[in-house]
Amino acid sequence: MTLWDGSFPFYPAAKTSFHFDTTKAVVISIFLSLLATSIVILPGIRGRGRLLWLLRVVVALFVGAVVLTVQFTRDWETGWVTANTSYKSFSRALVSADIGLHIGLAGVNVTLRGRPVNQLNETIDYNENFAWGFGADFDRGYGEGLDRGLPSPILYVAEKFTTRSPCSVHRQYRISGHYASLTLWMAFCTWLVSILLFSMPILLHGGYMLLLTAALMLFSLLFFFTARNTPKCPIQFGPAPLTTDYGGSFWLTLATGLLCLLLGLGVIILNSVWPEKLKLVFNLDEGRGEEEEGWDMSHLPAKPGSSEQEVLMVPLCELSEVTTTQL
Repeated sequence: MTLWDGSFPFYPAAKTSFHFDTTKAVVISIFLSLLATSIVILPGIRGRGRLLWLLRVVVALFVGAVVLTVQFTRDWETGWVTANTSYKSFSRALVSADIGLHIGLAGVNVTLRGRPVNQLNETIDYNENFAWGFGADFDRGYGEGLDRGLPSPILYVAEKFTTRSPCSVHRQYRISGHYASLTLWMAFCTWLVSILLFSMPILLHGGYMLLLTAALMLFSLLFFFTARNTPKCPIQFGPAPLTTDYGGSFWLTLATGLLCLLLGLGVIILNSVWPEKLKLVFNLDEGRGEEEEGWDMSHLPAKPGSSEQEVLMVPLCELSEVTTTQL
């Protein structure tokens, strides 16, 4: 036992991980509230169009939630490795841990989780974020991690993405993340315009806006793809390398972009080939309107027949003869 009770003085305390992302929670809560409101007002919609209306609402909210949420996720590219590695600097003590790398549009998350969690009289469960977004300094965040005495595996992985690293991947990931984020914000704006056009309703232009939304989402994937395929320095923990692959946010954005592409093409094709069916999908069929108009007119007095109209249309000169009676 040493003077500091088995721990080094520049490690003030073990930092626990923070697994709850409040930004994503707020975004998901807003869209779930909108969905709950739509379900509440659903009984007020008449006829068969009720289910079609609910389907349109669910699809629209899903697309908007995905476009907005993936801006703040950190799993566009992920990788895990299990290795025996040193835990602290200037110490030969080894720990068995899972080391994870999670790359998002605005930064990098490095996860360190012990196997088991309690080793060396400490709780090994870290999840550190190093940001490179607007107003953030990645090198400064890395320096603060050094000052706080983060575990060696986290600092080793984060060092690969610093501007001074010989890997030279910081600039590619940072610029690609900025452009991908910009195109996703544009996709969110075009999604809002498409919702407005469909509600007016201007169906054809709404389909064009959906196509533009899909194009912007796919362009964001292309921007991230350029950074993903740049040469990288190996991240090695003994004989075990840490390799990464596309994460859940990448595939979710791809699936949502393809969904918008299919929906936009479907609206445009139906508008040119079967416009009646497209109006039926959006509850704009004219047959129902005529039926409702006929139902409303049934409460009015019957119109006069043709014979009555002929009597009423007698010329005024023929009605000028008046018979008088002598009293």
